[in-house]
Order: sequence, then C-alpha cells, then structure tokens
Amino acid sequence: MALIFYTNPTSRGRMVRWALEEIGQPYETKIIPYGPEMKSPDYLAINPMGKVPALTHDHTVITETAAIIAYLADAFPEADLAPTPGTRERGPYYRWLFFAAGPFEAAVMDKALGLHIPPARKASIGYGSLEEVLDTLEAALTPGPYLLGDSFSAADIYVGSQLGHCMRFGAIPPRPAFETYVHHLQARPAALRATALDDATTI
Repeated sequence: MALIFYTNPTSRGRMVRWALEEIGQPYETKIIPYGPEMKSPDYLAINPMGKVPALTHDHTVITETAAIIAYLADAFPEADLAPTPGTRERGPYYRWLFFAAGPFEAAVMDKALGLHIPPARKASIGYGSLEEVLDTLEAALTPGPYLLGDSFSAADIYVGSQLGHCMRFGAIPPRPAFETYVHHLQARPAALRATALDDATTI
C-alpha cells in the first residue's frame, strides 16, 4: 500500500510529515518547488489547486492538511491516532480538527491580512473574533495534556502545529497554556524526526 507524500519543507506539509512519522509506515517523499513545477500538468493532476501538501495512497488522492492527517489516522488505526468511530471521544476529536481548520485559521488569516470586521457584522462571521477563538482553545487545553485529555491524537498534530507556527511568527500572542502544550508536543520522537527531515531538505 504505497504512500507518496508531496510537500515543500516551508509549507503546511510539515504537519503531514509529523503525522506520517507518527504512523510509522514507509512513505515516499516528493519535494515540489514553488513556481512552475507546482503548477505543472503532472502535479495539477494530483492537486488541481496547485499547492502542497498532497498524499496518494495507492489510487486514493487526499489534499488539504487536516484531511490528510485525519485520513492517515483512520487508514492506520494501529498507530492509535484517532478514537474509535462511535465512541464518545470521536466527537471532540472531530470538533477540534474542524475548529482549527475553520474558525482558527480564518481568524488568524483575517488578522494577518488586516481585515477588520465591523462590530455590527460580528455575528455573521463564523469565528466571532480572534480573541474568542483563542479563549476557546485555551479552555479546551486547560485540563491537558492533550485535547482529548490523556490521549494524544491526530487532532493534537494539527492544532499543535497551527499554534506553534502562529506563535513563532507572531500571528497570535503566546499564552502559557499554548506554550506548555506545544512544547510538550514538540518533544515527541515522531515530531523531532519530522522536524529534522524537513530542516535537512534542500530545494
């Protein structure tokens, strides 16, 4: 069952690399440089959006970072990265994956782009405000150490990566709960391996 990982070490592919290292299955990496190659017919046949990351698993193509991470967790249940379908924990698992892919990313990007939401239109925006988004995540992480309590999951890979990246580049203010959470995650052996592989990659 061949896994082929299309990425660039300066992209969200770093999150997927971590997930791949967590599942412990062999995979082939194809580095796609930004520019013409990412928009080439061959790569557009994989991802018509012409962006990375992307993953192929035999004849299945998966794009979008959160979707790839969730797919890997389900495709390789022996890695124990997702609660069993139908269990009580499955709901919060989905909740935080989609929260990070939706409200969190939208709120952060709107701030980064200098978009101002008029107070009268706040109710029309799915995330309300960046402060509300961060408060919600902080409350979810306060029991710790993971989003699902004592159980590490693929949701932590995605949410933790987002928080770490945003704090590193000043997109969100550091909060003690976020720093503790991210520091704990970054010490995982799979996270360390993934970081080393991407940092050593030349384009």
